[in-house]
Amino acid sequence: MKPISRWGAWLCLAILLGAASKKPLILATTTSTQDSGLLDVLVPMFEARTGYEVKTIAVGSGQALVLGRRGEADVLLVHSPEAEEKFMAEGYGSRRRAVMHNDFVVLGPGGDPAGVRKTKTTAEAFRKLAASEALFFSRGDDSGTHALEKKLWKASATDPAGKKWYQETGLGMGATLNIAAEKKGYTLSDRGTFLALKKGLTLEVAREGDQSLLNVYHVIEVDAAKRPKVSAAGAAAFAEFMVSEPVQRRIKDFGIAKFGAPLFFPDAR
Repeated sequence: MKPISRWGAWLCLAILLGAASKKPLILATTTSTQDSGLLDVLVPMFEARTGYEVKTIAVGSGQALVLGRRGEADVLLVHSPEAEEKFMAEGYGSRRRAVMHNDFVVLGPGGDPAGVRKTKTTAEAFRKLAASEALFFSRGDDSGTHALEKKLWKASATDPAGKKWYQETGLGMGATLNIAAEKKGYTLSDRGTFLALKKGLTLEVAREGDQSLLNVYHVIEVDAAKRPKVSAAGAAAFAEFMVSEPVQRRIKDFGIAKFGAPLFFPDAR
């Protein structure tokens, strides 16, 4: 093996110092991307390719957008379309791009005591849940899942607030699934997190397939013109990484080997 030249040594040192000089990139994202295990695969890939160190804050989409507004996150990976559109209209995001999608499912205990499977629409399913006063666990955390759930209650002409059978956990998707399973109640979940945690749960899919249950994820770069302290370069690098062909292929395959089905479907190309 040839010894490294003085120039080569200096080049290696410069690369290492350049990577070290980059401040950590703050990614605010949903608990579903964390609980599903997807970020455990993608974040190390990004760090290895770019030299950035990623600090991930996994919260509900609503909270992630708040962090973006405050300039406390550089880039967002979220799934709350109406809230995202408002964020962009207010000038807090410089670019918003589709990354992937899956769907939401209404889950319940075995035997479906509320009779949700017999319904023809999700709105009807939610009316059925209210009429039967079946125990329902909401995340109640202003997440994308919670935002959709509130829309579904509205579409069913039902207000569950204050009802004994309606309980808000204030927790992420994984924790809410565990509580619903333990208490033999119903809940709304993204399919990816449910499939990732299904082995340890006693919940079954009670309603699925409606267009209203589509779940789309976008990557948003926080606008440095609005919040000068954010890393525009880091945010752009992460966004480009997420929509790149190799990563989109990885998203397409993620979950198949372990769960027998993909947890997400790529949307960028």
